[in-house]
Amino acid sequence: MEMFRVDVSGGLENVPVLIEGPTLPTFQYFPENVQGPGCLVDPSEVTLPGCSCVSHCCCSDSCSCLQTRGQAYSSTGTLRNLSGMDSAYCSPVFECNALCTCSDSCSNRLVQRGLQLRLEVYRTQTRGWGVRTLEEIPRGTFVCEYAGEVISFEEARCRQLTQRSEENNYIIAIREHAGMSSTTETFVDPARVGNVGRFLNHSCQPNLFMLPVRVHSVIPRLALFAGRDIGAHEELTFDYSGGYSNQRPAELLATGSDAAAEDSRTEGLQRKACHCGSNNCTRLKLKQNSTTHWWLHIHSSDG
Repeated sequence: MEMFRVDVSGGLENVPVLIEGPTLPTFQYFPENVQGPGCLVDPSEVTLPGCSCVSHCCCSDSCSCLQTRGQAYSSTGTLRNLSGMDSAYCSPVFECNALCTCSDSCSNRLVQRGLQLRLEVYRTQTRGWGVRTLEEIPRGTFVCEYAGEVISFEEARCRQLTQRSEENNYIIAIREHAGMSSTTETFVDPARVGNVGRFLNHSCQPNLFMLPVRVHSVIPRLALFAGRDIGAHEELTFDYSGGYSNQRPAELLATGSDAAAEDSRTEGLQRKACHCGSNNCTRLKLKQNSTTHWWLHIHSSDG
């Protein structure tokens, strides 16, 4: 068969996302989350308040966004606090949004600018499609989103029950805790509509980690950042179990209610073998056809 290289994003990203093959996967490419079945809020709807800053870049002394949620990014456009990578808990990020009066070049606008790196989707030797970077990526840099349809738990479960054994499960769930009693769950499925993030493979020793970032909407965007310096042509991976450095937040938590909830959703399901090849490979990924790939537990800074 004749091999060809095309932009799998169809020109929807800031930079082309190359993919090679005689055949291409069937799905609709979209750079951001879209509203799916059971989702009551349109992810593109502006539901968060904005700041009234008139300066070129927001300042923590006067910006209501930064004063309320803190300054997440450095002046060079990388995450300031990387300590949450190795913890069962981390703080969500809130960026300036469409209602803010600051400029588009404000340092508190990062994920919303979209893909800036040259990435390539390619066929791995043993794990199907994968994603590699065509340039070096410094630690703390935003790489890409894991974007898809935002759906309800009921819809996620329904899709799992009707899924064929040879099909991949792309659904990821985020569980966020704000204080002691408030819990929010977000389910994202890029199987039918998604972006380059849907091609990222699992690794027990990943080079990316996921962080919920809110821009315009209360629905988080699942942003992937570099957990270390990444070399050009290196495969990009993250831990489907929600951790970094082979730690699983769901297992580190001491709350029995969380563990019971996860067990009830995956009871009786088989685990898939892991072929990531890392030195600390657990040999097993999460349960096959489970409703979620992993649970990420986020504690709000105001909890």
